[in-house]
Amino acid sequence: MFLKQLNRLRRSLAFRLTLWYAGIFSISVFLAFFFFYFLVIDVLRSQVDDDLNRQLRAFAGIMQVDGLEGVRRIALQETQTGGEAARLIRLLSRFGTEFSVSDQTYWRNIGVDSEAIRRLLTEGQPVFETIGIPDAGDSLRIIYGSIGPGIIMQLGQSLAPQMRLIQAFQRLFFITMAAVIGLAAVIGWFLARRALSGVGGIARTARRITQGDLAVRAPVSRRGDEIDQLAANINHMLDRILELITGIREMSDNIAHDLKSPITRIRGLAEVTLTTSQQVADYEQMGASTIEECDRLLDMINTMLVISRTEAGVQELAWQAVDMTLLARDAVHLFETTARDKAIQLSFAADEPRQIHGDAAMLQRMVANLLDNAIRYTAQGGTVSVGVHAAPTGGVEVAFQDNGIGIRAGDLARIFERFYRCDPSRSQTGTGLGLSLAQAVARAHGGSITVQSEPGQGSTFRVTLPINADKIGEK
Repeated sequence: MFLKQLNRLRRSLAFRLTLWYAGIFSISVFLAFFFFYFLVIDVLRSQVDDDLNRQLRAFAGIMQVDGLEGVRRIALQETQTGGEAARLIRLLSRFGTEFSVSDQTYWRNIGVDSEAIRRLLTEGQPVFETIGIPDAGDSLRIIYGSIGPGIIMQLGQSLAPQMRLIQAFQRLFFITMAAVIGLAAVIGWFLARRALSGVGGIARTARRITQGDLAVRAPVSRRGDEIDQLAANINHMLDRILELITGIREMSDNIAHDLKSPITRIRGLAEVTLTTSQQVADYEQMGASTIEECDRLLDMINTMLVISRTEAGVQELAWQAVDMTLLARDAVHLFETTARDKAIQLSFAADEPRQIHGDAAMLQRMVANLLDNAIRYTAQGGTVSVGVHAAPTGGVEVAFQDNGIGIRAGDLARIFERFYRCDPSRSQTGTGLGLSLAQAVARAHGGSITVQSEPGQGSTFRVTLPINADKIGEK
């Protein structure tokens, strides 16, 4: 059980983020300490070198004033004062031959570096070197410099105080690094858990969705970070999915209802004819009625296919110059007989020809559907007007206005859905696809349809189309 939990923890994103955070933070601190460590060593060595250089210049001054005996006397005093383990003072000829040296019991293994003397004589500048004493656990910093004609001094100073400081720094470094790594792991785990707290809620939401609960929503905090944005987008997506599923269900019910009625009529007419009729004329009437009902079914199915293909952008449009004024006027002439049968006053108004680029056949169907809709839901003696004008935002506007039954405010948002029919309109014939097709055609041309309506007072549908609709279609 413990191993399983440990393995689950090891695979978790919070654990990996903690490792990354602790690792990066620890490496950064290590590099900072590493840089500071070498900086301290360099500073300490520079201090020792400056001290040795200062002593060398002091002995050079003594050499000029008191001569070689004065240098020997001061050297003896220096070693006695500082201790033999702290100082090495040796006088050499230019050939490296030793002719005077301080007590070197402690530094007996320190020889003369001929290469250092060569560099001194060649470059004329003091030469430094560091020599380790493994047996004593000490190190010596040495300078070779000239203090007089043909006289070279070898000065050495123990680095024991500096080594103790460095060792203390190293101990502090390792202790600090251990504390830093532990603190980084704790802080990293806290930050990772806090940053990923919303991910757990999203995961639980996704798990419930896979179980069929589409009403659940991901929790959104008030932090406004990327996790909240992800949760909000997922919730919007779920709302849209639920809306689409609801629409599909309603559309399926409407399709089943609209398909059931003509199929029932076809079957009923066939059954009655077969069981009661004996004359050829009755069978001919049944055939004619069957063909008519089948035509209605085919028209509905074809309209659904056109809407789907147009909305999906796969419907091929025959782009050409279309005069919307002429197209709307022809539609008005076509529906004059229908309007006259209902004693509806049908009028048309246009200020001038308005050309756009579009598919003439599709635009004709759009105009015909909207005009047929206006006449169908206008009572006898009413008025229907069609106008073509320049749109306020550019392009062409085609307006269809009637004083018919109107549309309730609650239905306005859904009238363009497939098969959706308001309650007052269910008494009229139709499939509920006309407005859906009109909107699909308008959008395919880069336009839009808006509606204003008041129940009992009428409706106004406005179609706005851009002039260069073919450019939009190509995109």
